[in-house]
Amino acid sequence: MWQMTNAVRHYPWGSRTVIPELLGEPSPADQPYAELWMGAHPGQPSVLSDGRSLDAAIAEEPEQMLGESVRHRFGDRLPFLMKVLAADLPLSLQAHPTTAQAQVGFAAEEAAGVPLDDPTRTFKDPYHKPEILLAITPVEALCGFRPLAESLHCLAKLQLAELMPTIAALANGGLQAAIPQLLALSERRRDSLVTAVAAKAASFVAAHDPEFINTYRWAASLAETYPGDPGVVISLMCNHLTLKPGEAVFLPAGNLHAYLSGAGVEVMASSDNVLRGGLTSKHVDLAALIEVLDFTDGRVPVIHPVLGPGGLRYPTPVRDFDLTRAQVDVDPGVLTTAGPQVVLCTEGTAVLSGPDGEVVLRQGESAFVPAGQPVTAGGPAVLYRATTSAA
Repeated sequence: MWQMTNAVRHYPWGSRTVIPELLGEPSPADQPYAELWMGAHPGQPSVLSDGRSLDAAIAEEPEQMLGESVRHRFGDRLPFLMKVLAADLPLSLQAHPTTAQAQVGFAAEEAAGVPLDDPTRTFKDPYHKPEILLAITPVEALCGFRPLAESLHCLAKLQLAELMPTIAALANGGLQAAIPQLLALSERRRDSLVTAVAAKAASFVAAHDPEFINTYRWAASLAETYPGDPGVVISLMCNHLTLKPGEAVFLPAGNLHAYLSGAGVEVMASSDNVLRGGLTSKHVDLAALIEVLDFTDGRVPVIHPVLGPGGLRYPTPVRDFDLTRAQVDVDPGVLTTAGPQVVLCTEGTAVLSGPDGEVVLRQGESAFVPAGQPVTAGGPAVLYRATTSAA
């Protein structure tokens, strides 16, 4: 068991307060702090207290670090990455592939000789990337496609001639027709469409019309940040989700989503496969995106925790990761699991005790616990624990 030193990612959409305050650094910071990474992702692995990077330590002792069942299922790699994500500005609309799609896409680009750092490269590895976000502040997000009839009403209410081709495509061919139609528009038509949509949406907000008011407010705001981006119109067809602290959302393969604001603990399969669909200046691979997108419409469920071993568990249908929130008291509680663990302290001070000694975690600090290692945690403290799902 080791305490870890973790990397911060400074993306423009990040918050200048949430992660700096968690880490006990000056706030507001002089630059955005978007993500705090905890894990063995080769892009920026955590460093153990003995000086080894976590990925190197796993490569040296895979059986001890991961356990036999994780090695058998995922190979000699930590299959999940834990993050604190903090957004003051919206992220791009994006989706992630299934394992089969990632394997095919990665092999094709490798065979074609497309460099991994090429900005037009779509598949960075052969892995899927489902994820869960557990809100630690209120979080707003676009998540999956809202019911089709609702999308049609939301678009038609704007009464814009520029939207008629999209409405016709949606009515006749569903989302499978409307989304490609929008993404394939010329730059000139995109500009005029998004400008008209933003202006009309803003007029409904100004009039305090309650129907779709949050959807329209965000559309007008997104158009200011991403002028001429078809993602502004696509946002009208997405579910708008607001998570309260302690609530979570699971994003499976194919789900089109974008975090708009707020902060949370995120756990995902360890992959870099992101297919963007709007609200971005980066490359959009339209053919690959359409292949990957799940066009199913309907509500996206909010995940509420269930009481499980070690604390409040947030169940998901994947085996790559499992997330638990634990409020530990002075009396130690058991955190032992069969798989490897990453444990993050967000409040108070926790003492992790195992056969090789103790690790003290203060706010913003984290530790790696090898698979199956007996460990208890005493507080008072709030801990988030990522591990692999039970077999």
